[in-house]
Amino acid sequence: MKYVFLICDDEQTSPSMEEIRADPAFQAYDAEVDRRGGSLGGARLRPVAAATTVRVRDGETMVSDGPFAETKDFVGGIDIVECADLDDALALAALHPYASRGCIEVRPVWE
Repeated sequence: MKYVFLICDDEQTSPSMEEIRADPAFQAYDAEVDRRGGSLGGARLRPVAAATTVRVRDGETMVSDGPFAETKDFVGGIDIVECADLDDALALAALHPYASRGCIEVRPVWE
């Protein structure tokens, strides 16, 4: 079953891409995902300052700069993984380095 991990963190303390690539915890997580053969894709997102939000209400399209919600934590990236079941997905999410600094929201994908 496919799952999406919404990787949430405080944008003000988020490490750079270079720091992530050099971090042994991220390297171990990537190795575990590879070992399981479960990576189907993923991406780190640009900061919320680069976000644009679109809403349609009563047929009117409203476009605004910034994130969809006022919050300290933001969705900073996604991982798409193949796991046997929810328990397997939760175990893998617990290994993600951001689980100890922010949170990982695990969502099953409609198929």
